Amino acid sequence: MKKLINFRRLQHLLYYGSSNKMKSGYSYVKETFETHETGYQTPHWERGIEYRKGKSIQRVDRPTKLYRARTLGYKAKQGYVIVRSRIRKGGAHKIRPKRGRKPRAMGVSKYTPGKNLQWVAEERVQRKYPNMEVLNSYKIYADGRNWYYEVILVDPNHPVIKSDPKINWICEAPHHKRVTRGLTSAGKRARGLNKKGWGSEKTRPSIGANQGRGK
Repeated sequence: MKKLINFRRLQHLLYYGSSNKMKSGYSYVKETFETHETGYQTPHWERGIEYRKGKSIQRVDRPTKLYRARTLGYKAKQGYVIVRSRIRKGGAHKIRPKRGRKPRAMGVSKYTPGKNLQWVAEERVQRKYPNMEVLNSYKIYADGRNWYYEVILVDPNHPVIKSDPKINWICEAPHHKRVTRGLTSAGKRARGLNKKGWGSEKTRPSIGANQGRGK
């Protein structure tokens, strides 16, 4: 009976692998970053001051969340650029009419854009760097007024990028200005393409193709 149990244990290890696998270095970086202190005079607190004093679109030397950037395709090599983008929170900030209106015709509050703010931040970075292509982005900070994202840019004309078989697909013509057509992760999420099956019949091939009835 004992030999049978050991044999089953061996089968389980061969099929599923050991539960005591060695963790990667990025997993430790992630744990450290996600459990950091956010109090007074901590590195998180200092970063917030730096972000608020900086520009709304600012190039940085290296990613803040290295584990997240690597997951989304970033490589520490020529042709990759990291840009921090700041965008204000909330829906549309519309001016209140000076003349009288019915409350339902006021048109001030509860108006939101059809795209999420992460997608808007990516598009602003694309306009700032027109010779680059947006690969992806991730959130790094938030305060009471703004969201802060880091956007991964790739230079499609760089010889290092052209010779890399894992990323040279972005050099092809169909991927030109891909962020403006909602082909990044944030864009696909805003277009409702993360949902499949029942309830998502009007989101493919696009919302416009279904007369705006999708999502």
